[in-house]
Amino acid sequence: MGYAATPWNSPVEICRFHGSPWGLKQPGLCCSSRKYSTVNVSTFHLICLIKCSRRSQSCLPWKVDNGSEREAFSLRFRALQRSVCIDRDKIDQDEWGSSEDHIPRVKRKFKEQINSKRLSNSVTSVLDGPLVRNDEETNNDILQKFCSNGRLKDASRLIEIMARQNQIPHFPSCINLIRGFLKVDELDKAAKVLQVMIMSGGVPDNITYNMMVRGLCKRGCIRSAIDLLEDMSLSGCPPDVITYNTIIRCMFDNGIFDQAVGFWKDQLRKGCPPYLITYTILIELVCKHYGTVRAMEVLDDMAIEGCYPDIVTYNSLVNFTCKRGKYEDAALVIYNIISHGMEPNAITYNTLIHSLSSHGCWDEVDEILAIMKETSHPPTVVTYNILINGLCKYGLLDRAINFFDQMVSQNCSPDIVTYNTLLGALSKEGMVEEALQLLQFLSGSSCSPGLITYNTVIDGLTRSGDMEKAMGLYDKMLEDGISPDDITHRCLVWGFCRAGQFERAVETLRVMGEREHRVGNSAYKMVIHGLCKKEKVDLAIQVLEMMVSSRCKPDETTYLTIIKGIADAGMMEEANKLHQKLMEWQVFGERTLLS
Repeated sequence: MGYAATPWNSPVEICRFHGSPWGLKQPGLCCSSRKYSTVNVSTFHLICLIKCSRRSQSCLPWKVDNGSEREAFSLRFRALQRSVCIDRDKIDQDEWGSSEDHIPRVKRKFKEQINSKRLSNSVTSVLDGPLVRNDEETNNDILQKFCSNGRLKDASRLIEIMARQNQIPHFPSCINLIRGFLKVDELDKAAKVLQVMIMSGGVPDNITYNMMVRGLCKRGCIRSAIDLLEDMSLSGCPPDVITYNTIIRCMFDNGIFDQAVGFWKDQLRKGCPPYLITYTILIELVCKHYGTVRAMEVLDDMAIEGCYPDIVTYNSLVNFTCKRGKYEDAALVIYNIISHGMEPNAITYNTLIHSLSSHGCWDEVDEILAIMKETSHPPTVVTYNILINGLCKYGLLDRAINFFDQMVSQNCSPDIVTYNTLLGALSKEGMVEEALQLLQFLSGSSCSPGLITYNTVIDGLTRSGDMEKAMGLYDKMLEDGISPDDITHRCLVWGFCRAGQFERAVETLRVMGEREHRVGNSAYKMVIHGLCKKEKVDLAIQVLEMMVSSRCKPDETTYLTIIKGIADAGMMEEANKLHQKLMEWQVFGERTLLS
């Protein structure tokens, strides 16, 4: 039993690229009249290219001339029969041989198959007796119950019975059943239910179809996936952007680049909307697998089909090439942007600045900033945030602060990201006074300090040992209505321990317990160890109780620290008793000795 739809025999025009490696094309045999060559340029030349291209008045608008822009040839072939395999009745290839001796054997096998099917049908008719006698409404009630209880096989068998009885199954149950089979990788059974649903007049939704397409692609059945896509429109549910993206990605995963480009061209010619997301994904994949030069050629090729790139497509290519550190390819993309009458926008420049600053190319960053100030896309708060973050990572705090001052003087208001980045860098460098000044400046601006802001500065203060200022900031945090989290309290606990103020650390631990904040084992152990050193064993035992009640499991070291603290306090007998008791509770191993 096959699910198939065969299209009429028709000539199909296939665009074919000539030449061995991608990007090296023979003259006169290309799909586009545009010629590209690999350009090796440094980041310096990238800047020069942007400058020179901006000054150049000539641009190459997109041309649509099917006669001159490309050469194609037509191949006439018979369309393959489309089918989503359902029963998967396998026929050996040698059964199609021409030997006359082979024909009786084929007939015999055919008869055996018919007899076996008749036998199975007679058996199932006995088993399905009650369901066969039910009316459509009763069977649909049973079908919904099967689906609700996850009885997929029973539901599938019931749908087959209803199809034989010319009963229309409950379509929402069919959709749930199809999705259920696909989730457990039962693709053939899902296809069977899909066929019955469509033949009964049901229209599956895009989600179900896309799951089916994804299942076929996962198995490598790309031809079947394309056939199903073609049948979607006929069933009243046209493919969407996810359907196309799934198939194109699968083609690239299987290394069939030609077919991916040809598939998308074919869909465009059939009236598919030129989805920008699908188009961008296609170009990105070409760039990834075959290089930027090839991607530019495909861009021109797609323009002939009426699918034009916009700045979003180009920005994705700039981002991709910059992430790989291929600035010569980024230069080629930017040249293409300008040569087609477009202009790089703030996102283009920010992408370049982010990549260059992450590689420490500060001279080139300054050049691009200067270019931005001359265009209609001046530096934004995002631009400055990228710069300040990059400079802080390289420890160039002075330059980062200069850019901050530049922002303020140019009426480009810093946002909370700007402040948090600078505060984190200042705190890390131990410049806590400067961090407090910046925090004060922030409080007087249009931005309000948040939880991350306070945590950043409190952490810096505790690391420097200034616990009074840290607690003062903690109090101000509460006054501003910001609730401290477990990070805030952990910073304070560690700070108090470093400063030798273990009693205050215990108070903070209690607050954390009340608020159900997570405390790590290391924090408890540090406090217990410090208290035992100060011979405050009673308080250490209280912390141990807190540790156990918070479901943190003390280890041998923690218990031994307390026992040693008791012994050091002159209570050797109590220490030995506690040690013996813990051994009975199997907290310690038999070889653990009290030193």
